[in-house]
Amino acid sequence: MADRLAGVPLAPYTTLRTGGPARAFTQARTQGELVAIVAEADREREPVLVLGGGSNLVVSDDGFDGLVVRVATRGVEVTARKSAADDGWVRVTVQAGEDWDALVARCVAEGWSGVECLSGIPGLVGSTPIQNVGAYGQDVSQTVAAVRVYDRRTGEVGDLAAAACGFAYRHSAFKHDPGRHMVLAVTYALERSPLSGPVAYKELAARLGVEIGARVPLADAREAVLELRRGKGMVLDPDDPDARSAGSFFTNPVLGPEEAAALALRAPGHPRWDMPDGTVKIPAAWLIENAGFPRGYERGRARISTKHTLALTNPTGEAGAAELLALAREVRDGVHEKFGVWLVNEPVLVGLSL
Repeated sequence: MADRLAGVPLAPYTTLRTGGPARAFTQARTQGELVAIVAEADREREPVLVLGGGSNLVVSDDGFDGLVVRVATRGVEVTARKSAADDGWVRVTVQAGEDWDALVARCVAEGWSGVECLSGIPGLVGSTPIQNVGAYGQDVSQTVAAVRVYDRRTGEVGDLAAAACGFAYRHSAFKHDPGRHMVLAVTYALERSPLSGPVAYKELAARLGVEIGARVPLADAREAVLELRRGKGMVLDPDDPDARSAGSFFTNPVLGPEEAAALALRAPGHPRWDMPDGTVKIPAAWLIENAGFPRGYERGRARISTKHTLALTNPTGEAGAAELLALAREVRDGVHEKFGVWLVNEPVLVGLSL
């Protein structure tokens, strides 16, 4: 069993650079070790925080009163074609501790299409199905074939097909019931193609100079996405204060017909995306800016990114989680007062609530 350390500060393990000490801290380098550590802690009724890349996490200034298990498993295996009759597809099984963007870079280099628009997203592979990570018209639910999990309720290891993962916008069954399944590995079904999936995002299409639905070389799609993300401070960069964030802090609200009609009365002509199920998705960034919170807006040592209003940042690295949450509440409440819409946090809050 891996060594356990006491009092390890968690701030260096999060991209926001916040978080107090862990009562106990350890690392797992294999699937078996990861399962054994968590199973033992569960038997002892010890609280467990499974830590990936820390890119979607806000940890309390008081830290975590339990065991933090950092996932350090490694391995990428090309396992099989999508079907015996179709050699145009490949299945890639990736351990939860692998770096996500490194995997995307490899997929682009190998000619595996389907995740190229998810370039530059910080974090580890294991977090991608939990959050149903998405950007620029792609999300992982489009390519996830199966997720290998440890079921903490039954004590068994098994594979969940994509249909059992409950994928929705920035959501999944894993996020709905966070204490049950621990992700061990993810299998992606990817097309063998030098071309991207159909470009589905207007901003990306404009950067590439193509129409919506066009397919472009994988490397071109990746570079365009990276350029867009850099312009918003959404690529990890130690020299960019705006990169000290948890990415987008709020999800885009999805409104039912009555809520959408009420917003239309408050803000005629507001931007919106009409969804196939009759709901309406509203850009949270527009709501934030038009509620009076511009880029660079500060509260104490916490700040809205100077590049993108969806990101709350810790520009000096000295802001505590409490300061960041105070800014988040101010933004959330201001948007509700102005537009009658509640914003929901995207990062996982540990020891905190919005």
